[in-house]
Amino acid sequence: MSRYFAIEEYHDRWKKVQSSMKKKGYDYALIWGKTGGTYERSGDILYLANYYSTHSGHEPDSKLWSARAFSALFMPQDGVPHLHTDEAGEPRLDIVTTDKVSWHWKVAEGVGEWLVKNKIEGRVALVGTDFLPTKYMKQLEQKAPGIEFVPEDDLVRDIRRIKSPRELECFREGGQIVTRGLNRLLEALIEGKTEAEAAAIGAAEVIRQGGNYHRIPVSHGDSLEFFERSPINGYSLDAPKKGDMVRTWIYGPIWQGYWLDPGRTVVCGGNPSKQQKKLIEACVGISETLRENIKPGVKVKTIAQMGDELQKTSGYRSDQAKEMWPYHGHGNGCMWEAPYIETRATDDNEIFEENMVASVETFLLEKGVGAAGYETNYIITKTGTDVITTTPNFWW
Repeated sequence: MSRYFAIEEYHDRWKKVQSSMKKKGYDYALIWGKTGGTYERSGDILYLANYYSTHSGHEPDSKLWSARAFSALFMPQDGVPHLHTDEAGEPRLDIVTTDKVSWHWKVAEGVGEWLVKNKIEGRVALVGTDFLPTKYMKQLEQKAPGIEFVPEDDLVRDIRRIKSPRELECFREGGQIVTRGLNRLLEALIEGKTEAEAAAIGAAEVIRQGGNYHRIPVSHGDSLEFFERSPINGYSLDAPKKGDMVRTWIYGPIWQGYWLDPGRTVVCGGNPSKQQKKLIEACVGISETLRENIKPGVKVKTIAQMGDELQKTSGYRSDQAKEMWPYHGHGNGCMWEAPYIETRATDDNEIFEENMVASVETFLLEKGVGAAGYETNYIITKTGTDVITTTPNFWW
């Protein structure tokens, strides 16, 4: 097995982070990640160290170990970073990007002891305060009392926002993988297969191509107003009946840890009523209008305001999913990330930039008819957008 990205690309990423550290006045940064099956906070560690723990999730602490599935990358302002993991033995140097690697039974305590042993003192930028548990933060501080840890959660994310040519290629490949999977999933739901069987068909197609996913949410019938019919799995053993509207997504770290999240709405049997068709078309139309107006230099808030107005004038209500995710789209990286197309989640200075990857999404509800959802992913080019999740918008 070899790395997807050349080692030189990782070195370039290090230099960008180190340059940002220098501008912010930091000699050192400590960058945390959480992996071991919990994809959502693996991004910065994957981006810089190409590391992912093989522990099966966040195992409860014991007298022997603690902070399973957590890892940290110590980044100096110059030179090679040092990776700290929870995995015993020799590191996979054919995969990770640094030959400076230590492992610890108790990760937070071990990192703190290492910092003291290496005489690190003063201000250290701390990346990951929004997910590092208080328990582990206290352990770190107790073991390294001479360090002032300063929250800098966006230190790496800000650099990850603009994608390299190889990252864009990766997203395009991921778009093809998830599109094939979503197509198979939708075909199965239109045929009337159970949500679980349809999800299995879609997942199998993604996995067959070497891809991965985090969740396949499906809902139909009397649960359609809610994002998932079965909140534990995302899909149930129930099957839609002919004429039922069905919404579904495939999302997660589809390819090489990069996150895509397309979703569509169909009607079981493939023959929607006039009202169902109108609802689905309105849902798709709002998102596509927004996407067609996105290009480099356009303010994120401008698109957000446009989305609010389009949703208001559509005549349809918002559903549970819209309340949970009130934005009209978001950036994509190693999870869904900024910028968020939502007036309350952005400011007047935030703009779309070339080589960002992002989404547009819409959720609409009409009592007595159903609920429609739509999302697609795209790359922002010099002149507009290039859709990379090309599942058909309509299935009739």
